[in-house]
Amino acid sequence: MTQVTTDPFNALRERLAELADLRSVAQLLDWDQQTMMPPRGAPARAETVATVQRLSHEMFVADETGRLLAAAAAHLDGAPPDSDDAALVRVVTRRWEKARRVPSKLAADLARAASIGQQAWIAARRDADFAGFAPYLERNFELVRRYIDCFDDFDCAYDALLDDYEPGGRTAEVSSLFDELKGELRSIINALSDRAGRVDDSFLHGHFPVDGQRRLVTWLIEQMGFDRAGWRIDDAIHPFATGFGNRDVRITTRWDERFLPTSLYGAMHECGHGLYEEGVAQSLQRTPLGHPESLALHESQSRLWENMVGRGRPFCGVLVPRIAEVFGDGARVGVEEFYRAVNRVTPSLIRVEADEVTYSLHIVVRFELEQELVEGRLAVRDLPEAWNARYEEYLGIPVPDDAQGVLQDVHWSSGLIGYFPTYALGNLIAGQLFERAHQDVPDLDAQLSAGQLHDLREWLRDKVHRHGAKFSTAELLPTVVGGPIEVGPFIAYLKGKLSQVYDLDLR
Repeated sequence: MTQVTTDPFNALRERLAELADLRSVAQLLDWDQQTMMPPRGAPARAETVATVQRLSHEMFVADETGRLLAAAAAHLDGAPPDSDDAALVRVVTRRWEKARRVPSKLAADLARAASIGQQAWIAARRDADFAGFAPYLERNFELVRRYIDCFDDFDCAYDALLDDYEPGGRTAEVSSLFDELKGELRSIINALSDRAGRVDDSFLHGHFPVDGQRRLVTWLIEQMGFDRAGWRIDDAIHPFATGFGNRDVRITTRWDERFLPTSLYGAMHECGHGLYEEGVAQSLQRTPLGHPESLALHESQSRLWENMVGRGRPFCGVLVPRIAEVFGDGARVGVEEFYRAVNRVTPSLIRVEADEVTYSLHIVVRFELEQELVEGRLAVRDLPEAWNARYEEYLGIPVPDDAQGVLQDVHWSSGLIGYFPTYALGNLIAGQLFERAHQDVPDLDAQLSAGQLHDLREWLRDKVHRHGAKFSTAELLPTVVGGPIEVGPFIAYLKGKLSQVYDLDLR
């Protein structure tokens, strides 16, 4: 009788495919809550989300998953470490070993509290009511501390959270990068302090009907690669992007009839995320490798498209005539005038609308406060006072109310604690990638001036997107740019741009 040999990878992939399906269900529930769900659906939605998370967690951490991983590892037979099979075993084993320390009930409680907290945040932000929101935030941080208590092999409490969003990332390393970054940014801000009035951005404030903005944004993201057959765009209170595989990508933006850049650059930012999700190789779909794992790499894509392309001098020459076409002669300005306006450096309250220089200081504020909250050095009830004081210290501006202060971001309400540092890390990585892209695509600026985005998109797809979660930042970045995360390229990029904008040699 012929003996049939079973490939252990088949059984592992079947189990992981079901887990990927459950992940998509959870994401779809979250997408619906933020875009379509009526407010009174929140309590039931929270229970549904908790149930899906519990079932998914129980299935993933089960001994059977470990047995299948061990069998697959034994079957690798010297496969190269960058192969799909080797990466699948390596990445999933790492996640399994971390997840199995967390009780399934706690995983469900975290999901439930995040869903409830997110809905409470909507009302609190609308009413600038931090006191009413505080109990939900206290619950999230209570659960996060219980989550941290599941681990005893991190250097500090915050490491356990950072590792979820930036695998292998360590608080001490991030703090060191941020200290260097803060010094460089403050130097730029000081150099520009007496030139604040030399850039006029008043024409960005006016009346821009939403219908026109929708036409403009649709045209813009279609130039980037948005395809109606595999994408959709919706409205959200706080813009976000998600993907249910590389052929179902959802992005959102928000609209402000008084300030055009809100929707324009918000859409470019989220479309940058969407291009990453779409670009993951087909061979990785319905596996844990089928979505990017590093949020710093993810944020590098959104920041690169939003700022280095969207606010870059070459592409501004494409945007300006299109804006005038949509909004009429009242929106007609010169390309240089527009370029200078959208790169004006001035401290502001709202992170997502901050200029490129001060943006990372918004992140540093959140990074520092998160650590204090997690470690119990700061009580939730004292958070607004601490927030306002930090904004006075770092950005030199008073905070008039909590809606423009501590309540402006959705992340803490929805349990995304440890996420914020990846935004500033993304800025740094974007600087390195954009520098390398110019080396590999010598006529890149000429292409951007002509509105040709294909070669940049495909370069990013080849170097970053197609790999999905196969590699961490520490593994992938050296192969693309030749080394780890560095501050230098981002600062060089900022100084080069702002030297043009302010007619001042910052280099």
